[in-house]
Amino acid sequence: MKVSRELKTGVAAIVIIVLFVWGFNFLKNQSVYDTTRTFYVEYADVQGLIEGAPVTISGLSIGKVSNISFHPDKKGVLTVRLSITNNISFSNKSIVQIYSPDFLSGKSLRIILNNDNSELALDGDILRGTIDLGILDDLGNQVGPLTSKLEGFVTNTDSLMMGLTGLLDEENQKNLKLSLENFKNLSFKIDRLLESNNSKIDSVLGGANHAMLNLSKMMDSLNSAGLGVTVIKLQTTLSNLNKILDNVQNGDGTIGKLINDEKLYNNLEAASKELKELLHDFKLHPKRYVNVSVFGKKEKPYKKGKEE
Repeated sequence: MKVSRELKTGVAAIVIIVLFVWGFNFLKNQSVYDTTRTFYVEYADVQGLIEGAPVTISGLSIGKVSNISFHPDKKGVLTVRLSITNNISFSNKSIVQIYSPDFLSGKSLRIILNNDNSELALDGDILRGTIDLGILDDLGNQVGPLTSKLEGFVTNTDSLMMGLTGLLDEENQKNLKLSLENFKNLSFKIDRLLESNNSKIDSVLGGANHAMLNLSKMMDSLNSAGLGVTVIKLQTTLSNLNKILDNVQNGDGTIGKLINDEKLYNNLEAASKELKELLHDFKLHPKRYVNVSVFGKKEKPYKKGKEE
């Protein structure tokens, strides 16, 4: 079958167009079959993030920022569109964070993966965004309050100096000068007093030094005389005395029973009373107790006599 020239020309043109498209995409490092996924993140402040900024996961670049615009419905909210060229899968709970890779580079985005087995993020999903302040921003936030405090300190110092300037007027300066002169005269008098009584002061200090020396010698003598041993013996004696007193208080031993036994005390008191009555009766009637019977007289019965 004979192919016409027009058909050959058409086929050649189609092949050329296909090769042109493939070559153009190859030079742009893009696949002929585009697998780019798009995600959106909302921020109140993008911290200087620009279009074309890289998007990374664990330091690996997986895409870039393709567009930054204001949200059509939410006032003051910026929408960042991410174009992800890598086919990596991640959870829809993952966080897209704005951060600074170093001090010189601009802002970039990194996806912080969420490993809680949530649903995978799909093309067109809106992800949650956060901002990493970084070292410089954090330092700026700390320096800001410090600067305010420093400004307040400078203002207070200025007010204090103005107050001192108003306080030290001409009259107050004269009074201050007079006070300084009086203090100078007083110091001069004290110096003269010390010079005139220098010998007495030396004598007093010498006497005090001598007394301290004698006290030191006396303490050394007491130590050499066995003061420490005496103190130890005294402590032992006091300890033993405390034990004896405890035994007496608890009713242990003869003395303890004598003191703490009320029945024994009553018996002794009764015996003492009877002995007192016996001696008293012996003084009044001695013949009752001293009676010599030669011929066997009957013993006289005991009769309680009348007390004088």
